[in-house]
Amino acid sequence: MATMILVRHGRTTANAAGTLAGRLPGVRLDESGVEQASRAAERIAAVPLALAVTSPMERCQQTLSVILEARAELPTVVVEDGVSECDYGEWQGEKITTLARRKLWKTVQTQPSAVTFPGGESMAAMQARGVEAVRRHDAAVTAAHGDSAVWLCVSHGDLIKSILADALGMHLDLFQRLHVDPASISVVRYGEGRPSVLATNTHAGDLSWLAPKPSAKKGRKPSRRRNDDAVVGGGSGPGDGLDSAG
Repeated sequence: MATMILVRHGRTTANAAGTLAGRLPGVRLDESGVEQASRAAERIAAVPLALAVTSPMERCQQTLSVILEARAELPTVVVEDGVSECDYGEWQGEKITTLARRKLWKTVQTQPSAVTFPGGESMAAMQARGVEAVRRHDAAVTAAHGDSAVWLCVSHGDLIKSILADALGMHLDLFQRLHVDPASISVVRYGEGRPSVLATNTHAGDLSWLAPKPSAKKGRKPSRRRNDDAVVGGGSGPGDGLDSAG
């Protein structure tokens, strides 16, 4: 299957103010957020992208614009409701310090699968739509461009954490153990047998190793392993022609 790069939007004015933005309109990147998105763009620059998917929220579309603005070849861009921000209902627009005093806050931290935000959606529904959306796009990219293709999804912290939890085989109640910072990059590959999580919450490092590799070296016998098989002992890392993409 193809490889998915997950990017959280850069820091926003709401993040800086300690406010839960939710789906409120007009929430944009602040100066720091634009710089963060620019660093993410530099890291991804060497990787050809078959598709770019973004949440409809302005902050995600702005982050994607920064990532794509210097690229010579632009991928198809899809605005996907399935990776939009969680509908926090009556909580959106509130200060985080105020929300932390509410009884529901503890449940959000310890048993998110049981949480439905007042006037909003449940966290389980958020995860279900997010996972369905990325797996659907991943399958479409694979069908159109092959197993070595790479595509990008720009979304939100809780949504990305829920996708990573699913890929890791974690119950949603454990997803608060994961961290997804502004403009951080995570990488997932949905294999034939199971997903592989190649990176989570990264802030630095060249990602050119994700670019499609040439076919196996001439004369090398083909491997009997599936692409998603784990290498006993851990393998030698990307680029060895055995357990890297392509």
